[in-house]
Order: sequence, then structure tokens, then C-alpha cells
Amino acid sequence: MTSELTDFAPYLTPSLGARPGRRVEVGEALAAIKSGQRLLVGQACGAPLGLFEAMVAERERWDELELLFGIQLAHLPVVDYPNDPFRFTTLQPNPFLKPASEAGAVTPLTARITDVPRLFTPNGSQPVDAVLIQVSPPGPEGLFSMGTSVGVMIDAVRSAPLVIAQVNESMPYTFGVGELRRDEIDLLVEIDGPLVELVRATAGPVEEQVADHVAGIVPDGATLQFGIGAVPEAISARLSEQRNLGVHSGMISDGIIEMVEAGALSGAAKSMDKGVIITGELMGTRRLFDWAHRNPLVRTAPPAYTHGGSVLERCHRFTAINSAIEVGLDGSVNGESIGGRLVSGPGGQPDFAEGALRCPGGMSVLALPSTAAKGKVSRIVRRISGEAAITVPRHQVDRIVTEYGVASLYGQTLPQRAEALRAVAHPNFREDLA
Repeated sequence: MTSELTDFAPYLTPSLGARPGRRVEVGEALAAIKSGQRLLVGQACGAPLGLFEAMVAERERWDELELLFGIQLAHLPVVDYPNDPFRFTTLQPNPFLKPASEAGAVTPLTARITDVPRLFTPNGSQPVDAVLIQVSPPGPEGLFSMGTSVGVMIDAVRSAPLVIAQVNESMPYTFGVGELRRDEIDLLVEIDGPLVELVRATAGPVEEQVADHVAGIVPDGATLQFGIGAVPEAISARLSEQRNLGVHSGMISDGIIEMVEAGALSGAAKSMDKGVIITGELMGTRRLFDWAHRNPLVRTAPPAYTHGGSVLERCHRFTAINSAIEVGLDGSVNGESIGGRLVSGPGGQPDFAEGALRCPGGMSVLALPSTAAKGKVSRIVRRISGEAAITVPRHQVDRIVTEYGVASLYGQTLPQRAEALRAVAHPNFREDLA
């Protein structure tokens, strides 16, 4: 069941115009990159590993290059050469950047996803000189596809002075805004190789209990957004018994396949894009890539559509499901730092929390185990420390779910919030939270 699909043109950065679309050897492509430039590079499962390997092999071409990353899911060869010549700016600090971080070559850039497109355009605060992406071979229509990674890249692809694409047989062809004409790319380099994969996180007993509580509050027909990790994976498995669910998300992972096959995810109740899964990224394994290849159920969209508040408020019972590192008794949420050390960025979480509250019948769920460090640390805390990031402010927090139940915070007084959160904290820490 499908409806008339949304025209994404109003949600996109205007295109810079026709490009050469030349097929070249990798050396010629690298020669187009000048020392001192800033490059936005493909993220997650769309990271152009072939181009990275070539850049490392020919790194003496440049005195310095700044590589701007989104989320990364694997070790990348360029990270092994911090300041020689590579420096890194990242929207999502992560363990794979550790060697470069220790060398002082990593600078965090804090931005929610809806702000990202305007940052990297020519008039933005972080304009890029070039974009490096990975695309599929052209389909029957003659178009290339950005496949697994479209969201944070597509606006820069349309506006950057230079676009270099690694054409890889392994990249699936996904429909939507990531489909590119040849004249939307400057230089095409054919390099085949495996894609970065995100191996499914294994849910333990605690995550399964959290998932049970979340499944109990998600209504049939809801339009869902998922984050990544063991808890969201466990939740998607629990929701397989429900019906007429839809997906409008920044990313999808392997769990989406089981939901479709179980008949839970039909998209029949969606107010827009009925019967279609809207996403910006595919983060999963080869199984997900093969399933999504030329699959009419999947359509990629730009951040202004996947994360925009004016869109989310029109979704049918939009339900955002994410996680967090810790929650203060006032409801403030830290999803980015541990002990003052950044381990992530805000990503789309603030956008989805706000969008869910704006949506009639919407709901924002932050699901997390009640403890960390093998039970030694409570993730419900008296207050978020001054060194930690506030990812979602207390006035935008709705439901907090742990293995001990659901705390409904929206519209509650501060004492009511504290009482509800103590009730879902681990019993070993409730007295400390009194």
C-alpha cells in the first residue's frame, strides 16, 4: 500500500548547477583536492573506504587537510595519520577517532541534525571545499544512488564546489533524494570493496526488560523513529506483534526487516508517505543492504524532512525511541558525555524530542538501563553535572523508561518528576536519590 510520495525539493539546498561527471583514475581525483582544504566525507556505512586508502597512500600530496566526519562505525585508515596531514572535525565523537584525539587532531562540532545542512553550504559557518561520497553503479534509469548514507551529506553534495564519488558495486541502490544524475557529480572513481557494516548489538536481560516496557506504551499505527544500540534493537523485536506501524526516521537498521516480515510495519496508518519507510541512513549489515536494494518500501530523504519539526508534527502519532547516558531528577538528559568527556554528539535526538511533543498523540521515549559500569553507577542522577552536556532540556522530555518501568515527565512539576524517576531507578540507588 503506497500513497503519493512527498516532493522533497522544498526541503533541499538549491543545487549549484551542472557538473562535469567525468570518470577518472583515483590519482586525478586526488589531484583536485588542494592542501589546506576542508572536506566533508561520507559517514557510517557510506564511508568511502577506497578513497580513504588512496588518500593515505598519497598523503604527501598535502601539507594539511581537514576531514569533517559525521558518525563513524569503523576504524578508518586516515585516522592513523593525525596532523600528517589529516586533521579531523567531527559531529559525533567516537572511539574510532581515539588515535587522532590523543594526538590533538580532533575538534568536536556540536550541532543537531536539522542544523547540519546550513553549516556546510558556501554561506554556512563551516563551508566545505569538497565532498567525498560513495555511490552505486548507475541503475536502469542512468542514475547513481548514495545508497546507505544520504541524510547529512545530500545538501552539501548539491552545494559544494567539488563532489568526488567512489563508485562501488557493493553499494545498494536506494530510491529517494540520494539518487543522483551524472551531472550532479564532478569526478567518478571506480573502486569496489566491502562496505562498513554495523553489527547488530546483542540485547541482554536488562535491555529485554526495558524493551518490554516500551512495547507496552507504543500504540498500533504509530509512526516510529529509532536510534541505534542494544535497547532499540530489542524494542524493534518486541514491536513485531503490533500492527500498522510506520517508520519516519533518521536511520534504519536490520531490525526493520523483521518488523516488515512479521506484518507489524505496513505504514498503512501514516499521514504522509503511506506504505513507505522514510529514512536518511541505513546502518546495518549486508543483509540490510541487500534487502533495501531497489526496494520500493524504502525512500531516502533530506534532514529537513526526516528531522524537521514542521514535518514531524504532521506524522500520525509520531513516536521517537532513543536512549541516553544519564537523566537528572529534573528530567534533563545527557546523551553525549561521560565524566565531562564527549563520546557522542546530539545527533537527531533534540529534533525528535521536540517533534514528538509538537505532534498530536506523539510521544518521545528515552529508554535506558538503570545502571552502568556493571551496576556500580546509577544512570538516574540527582542532577546532570556542570561538565556534562544537556542533549535534551527538561522541558522537552516526555517518557523515561528503564527495566523498572515508565516515568511520565511531561507536564509534571519538579517534585513529581523526581518521584517518578526515583521509581524507575535501580533500588540500590533510590535512597541516594531521595
